Amino acid sequence: MSGILMITGGGRGIGAETALKAADAGWDVCVNYQGNAGRAEEVVSDVMARGQRAIAVQADISVEADVIRLFETCDAKLGVPTGLVNSAGILGPLTRIDEIGGDDLTRHMMINVVGSMLCAREAVLRMSTRHGGDGGVIVNLSSRTSDLGGAGASVHYGASKGAINSFTFGLAQEVAAEGVRVCAVSPGVIDTEIQPQGRVDAVGPTLPMQRVGKPGEVANAVVWLLSEEASYVSGSVLNVSGAR
Repeated sequence: MSGILMITGGGRGIGAETALKAADAGWDVCVNYQGNAGRAEEVVSDVMARGQRAIAVQADISVEADVIRLFETCDAKLGVPTGLVNSAGILGPLTRIDEIGGDDLTRHMMINVVGSMLCAREAVLRMSTRHGGDGGVIVNLSSRTSDLGGAGASVHYGASKGAINSFTFGLAQEVAAEGVRVCAVSPGVIDTEIQPQGRVDAVGPTLPMQRVGKPGEVANAVVWLLSEEASYVSGSVLNVSGAR
């Protein structure tokens, strides 16, 4: 399957790698970003160099009006999305739960959970046969922290990704008969800028494969889930974690 792919947080890390690999698979790409327009435009240029169309659209996915504008802009400038990758998310602040502020916690959940749900809502309104769509695929980004817990620094992050896992399964059932598949990819420790300074070097040797993962290794899984090769895969959370 290929068509028009919306990637939130597509200007960096796993999102950016997914944009490039999706372009190689024949997708046109809408690259969403929150603050770094330069990075997003670089991804757009790289997608276009691969022979596919691409645009960059600024939007804060924790804000409903921004999400609506994001999808409407994609509709008008690129076309109606048939794929969505919910890659935007934050890890911090890294702290125990008894030390986190209410505003930080709310912001964390708004981006990691509510933002993904709002984007999925807009995608379903366009993809579902119930709404006149032709079907599509939604891939959410989870994390192995959803199962490992994140005690000591990121319990809130793990909880946000646990919510994504539940949402993935529930939404998959809700729209399964409407031509929409919903899956998630659950990465382990991946070498992206979301990682705190020094963590990649410190943690890598302690992992089962004795190294952290690369963004492209996660992107490969995402693009496969978007493809027709995964046509009977829905409601699944695929670990890309090197046996962690």
